Amino acid sequence: MASSTSATLDDLFANIIAQARFTAEEQSLMLGLVTQYNIGNQAGKTIQVPKYPAIAAADLTEGTDMSSTTVSTSSVSVTVGEVGAQVVLTDLAAMGAGNPADELGTVLGNAIATKIDEDLIGLFSGFSGALGAAGAELTVADLFKAAATLRANKVTGSMAAVVHPFQAYQLKAGLTNTFANPNGGDLQNEAMRNGYVGTIAGIDVYESANIDIDGSDDAVAAVFAPEALAIALKSDFNLEVQRDASLRANELNATAVYGVGELDDSFGVKITADAAL
Repeated sequence: MASSTSATLDDLFANIIAQARFTAEEQSLMLGLVTQYNIGNQAGKTIQVPKYPAIAAADLTEGTDMSSTTVSTSSVSVTVGEVGAQVVLTDLAAMGAGNPADELGTVLGNAIATKIDEDLIGLFSGFSGALGAAGAELTVADLFKAAATLRANKVTGSMAAVVHPFQAYQLKAGLTNTFANPNGGDLQNEAMRNGYVGTIAGIDVYESANIDIDGSDDAVAAVFAPEALAIALKSDFNLEVQRDASLRANELNATAVYGVGELDDSFGVKITADAAL
């Protein structure tokens, strides 16, 4: 009687690895919005990021020597650790109908991607800059205030907002209210056609269900520059297969090794707002 073994399932495992890696990279929103440090080829599990202060230039007097400025650096440390998820693929399941390669790949990839996003989003509450209020709906004005705050803190590049989908709904509802916003223009029309918030006050607005809602139906969103948060990647994704002969199954162990941290507190603003429909 023929039976499936780890040797006959080599192609299946290769498909699982390919699908899982693709899913992990595509499903993580936050990875593309923060500063990444890839340390896979470096020894150690802690990185230190030096921070240089701004110094001021001054008017000079001809024939007079300049005064020197002392530059004192500080640093931010990020320590990496392991996260993982495991599923067991039995021999019977591998021989059954469906496509276990794609299905298990999606499950494992989403698990790692979600964990990365949750860890980075969990840093939002640590920003000192704060706008909004518990029980109050998120408004476009909140985003404009956040943008003004970051620009005043010398942010010159791109900015992103990550909000809960229920908070995004409040933004869209406000934009599409033609009575409250009779001159909403192209942004209002786009929100009405496609439900897309888009770019507001120079901020790219994204939705993530990985933002937690507390017991009072409030959630902490954030507007930030990439330099506000960091992730140190030792290993972005790894899948190891271990055979359990007595169980007639194979363990699929997905892991990632990374650490997250706040780089520059002044480059992020948290916004507390209602997150109930």
